[in-house]
Amino acid sequence: MSTDGNTSKRHLGLRAKTRLGNGIIYAILVVMAVVWLIPFVCILFESFRVESTMQVGYVIPKKWGLDNYITLIRDTDFVKWYTNTLIIGIAVAVIQTLIVLCMSYTLSRMRFKGRKALMNVMLVLGMFPGFITIVVLYKVLSGMGLTGPGAVPGLILVYVASSGMGYYVAKGFFDTLPKSLDEAARVDGATRSQVMFKIILPMAKPIVIYTILTAFMAPWGDFMFAKYIAHNTSSGMNVAVGMQGLVSTPAMLADHYTQFCAAGVLVAVPITILFMFLQKYYVEGVTGGAVKG
Repeated sequence: MSTDGNTSKRHLGLRAKTRLGNGIIYAILVVMAVVWLIPFVCILFESFRVESTMQVGYVIPKKWGLDNYITLIRDTDFVKWYTNTLIIGIAVAVIQTLIVLCMSYTLSRMRFKGRKALMNVMLVLGMFPGFITIVVLYKVLSGMGLTGPGAVPGLILVYVASSGMGYYVAKGFFDTLPKSLDEAARVDGATRSQVMFKIILPMAKPIVIYTILTAFMAPWGDFMFAKYIAHNTSSGMNVAVGMQGLVSTPAMLADHYTQFCAAGVLVAVPITILFMFLQKYYVEGVTGGAVKG
């Protein structure tokens, strides 16, 4: 009886320690979440402030309204910038996802001469920052008429040009899928493309969604290269470059600060919605692709 009593006390003690530890962890996470969300909440409040368009020393508006959103859409080219960014993001997400998945499947399932060398070369090239080629790319795109007003197709071309080098995570995910599936389908007469699109991809939904999200987000938030290619032409700007133009000088900052906050809220909406609905698959894609390289 005494032994059972001691065992019960130990279990209660361990349970109490576990609850205490979990409580401390949750408390820390809550504090971190609040600190992380404070800037976003401030921007949201500022976007609804209508008593002044400049920066002020308080957060909660004295007068609320949609004036900043209305002025942003009516008096600027925000709709054009937003549309350009949406077109670029969707096009890059579709094309880049297709290229990455095809490359990843090929490197995961097929064995051919030069495969290891190709993977090593792409790995090394991927270590170099893209901005070191910005001058050369501008010259090439300028000669093709894909700068300024034609910056949208030019940006799409650049973003998808080296998509195949981003095969690492997707290849790791494909490596975890049994190759016996491919072999069985091949015995039944399926082609390589049929095996990939009809058998492997339905099982690889997490990595497909992960690839789509990462491909969509990259051009959505790009500023440096997009500004260089747009070359101060409003019709060729994406939303990040256009927003920077609203506050590029102290005088413009005073006149458009609240509109800038409103633009930031509108830009965050699609990414937030995507992550809210696809977060599960995004996490599964990351963890699944990291299991085996």
